[in-house]
Amino acid sequence: MTTTTTPSTKAPLLQVRELRKHYTSPRRWLRPAKPAIQAVDGVSFTVGHGETLSLVGESGCGKTTTAKSVMRLVEPTSGSVRLNGEELLTLPANAMRQRRRDLQIIFQDPYASLNPRLTAGDIVAEPLRNFGDVSVAERRERVQWLFSRVGLRPEAAKKFPHEFSGGQRQRLGIARALALNPKLIVCDEPVSALDVSVQAQVVNLLMDLQAEFGIAYLFVAHDLAVVRHISHRVAVMYLGHIVEIADRDTLFSAPRHPYTEILLSAVPVPNPRTPARRLLLQGDPPSPANPPSGCRFHTRCPMAQAVCKEKTPELTERPSSSQGGHWVACHFR
Repeated sequence: MTTTTTPSTKAPLLQVRELRKHYTSPRRWLRPAKPAIQAVDGVSFTVGHGETLSLVGESGCGKTTTAKSVMRLVEPTSGSVRLNGEELLTLPANAMRQRRRDLQIIFQDPYASLNPRLTAGDIVAEPLRNFGDVSVAERRERVQWLFSRVGLRPEAAKKFPHEFSGGQRQRLGIARALALNPKLIVCDEPVSALDVSVQAQVVNLLMDLQAEFGIAYLFVAHDLAVVRHISHRVAVMYLGHIVEIADRDTLFSAPRHPYTEILLSAVPVPNPRTPARRLLLQGDPPSPANPPSGCRFHTRCPMAQAVCKEKTPELTERPSSSQGGHWVACHFR
């Protein structure tokens, strides 16, 4: 079975500080302006060289918006995103385009992310045509190597996307992301649309590529079993905030934030003889257009007290045996 590699201990590859993305609707004549949707509101984290940081949480918590804001596929409202120490959010469009050599993405839907009018070979070769100064022969050789590296036959380069299965399409997306030897790949739920058996193949492929090339991943996912298998560290998001960050083993064995405990308790137990300890999450998540004051989780938290409604807890490092630290945003944990 494939195992995670140990990430580098040098300065972080990616540094995100106080990242915000608020969506505002245009004001209509004689109608009051609608409140901004605070999809991401003050998110901070780092990703080291060769490390996998996973973002987990309920649907609508801001995971994908965070990932796309890091890529500048959506323009953040404010904050800082540094790649190898260079600020990305202030770069002009031409300079940012050049930085995309080091910053690639694998999308959730492997079919919608591929151009149906291009052959598979042209899809994988497109980044090399746009950014690489290689000859046609070198490009063809590179595409064939990428196909074989992700588990596709080189002769499949002549096929179109509709001729591939879902798992093969996702392998195409991975090959395209690898074409320029990036330092960081954003994985936006890359296996959620695949069968379980294919999920394992794709996840193990990503881990093998990380071990071979030292790529870092920002991995967005719902499936906590996949997250536990691939991650070095895990960040838990709730309503636009990160409420807990810890290394994988610490977070799964000793979670501190009440939301993390409830999230992990929902994971199915594979042994039917083992009694499941379920912690039920009451109510629906509040609207990001009108988030509650104080701690955003207090409306659903079983531990909530008066201070939770009045004061927003800061993401603070707690004593931990892990080398990466254990950060929690809770007044009582």
